[in-house]
Amino acid sequence: MKTIEKKVEIVNFNSIQKSKRNVSVGLVPLFIISMFILSTNVTFAHCDTMDGPLIADARKALGQNNVNYALKWVSTANESEIRNAFNLVMKVKDLSPEARELSEKYFFDTLVRIHRVGEGVSFTGVKPSGTPIDEKILAADKSIEVGNLSPLTGKVSKSDMPELTKRFNKVLSLKNFDVNDVEAGREYIEAYVQFFKFAEGEEEGTMDVEHRNGGHQAEAGHN
Repeated sequence: MKTIEKKVEIVNFNSIQKSKRNVSVGLVPLFIISMFILSTNVTFAHCDTMDGPLIADARKALGQNNVNYALKWVSTANESEIRNAFNLVMKVKDLSPEARELSEKYFFDTLVRIHRVGEGVSFTGVKPSGTPIDEKILAADKSIEVGNLSPLTGKVSKSDMPELTKRFNKVLSLKNFDVNDVEAGREYIEAYVQFFKFAEGEEEGTMDVEHRNGGHQAEAGHN
């Protein structure tokens, strides 16, 4: 009787070990697939990348000692936090190379974090330079840069071109704003993203100003 019980125990143990091995084997390809997806993910907005418009404007703000380059990316309610961070960085960044690196990172993170919170999106850090960006984002940016819609040729349907052109012309009319006129800067970003949303295939972009800013590369024409 004991021999039979022992055999049953051995069989059950072997069955459990086999089941564990099967689960482990099943998880391996799932893990690999997940890593592949994460590693090949293309960013559809790049406001939180080192190559994005927020960081570009943050660098200008620090380089020219003019916080207005950054303020258009946040609401009026959040201006004081950006101003405070900016003033702190300007006081310490020239103390040493280490102080510059750390203080600039602090300002970059603060600006992107507040902007992302304004969009209703959690802040997960500033993505590194070279992060892949969706081709429509790049094409829309290029259109603003060159002053025509040729970069978007073939990426937007012909039936949408009249509306796209209307939005594009509004962007161009607001492009050369004075950087010290923060409200004009926000108006430009709003028009830009309205154009951008339509180019991407979204019907409307009627969100609050920070959400409308949406993280797209606004090739600014700041004066």
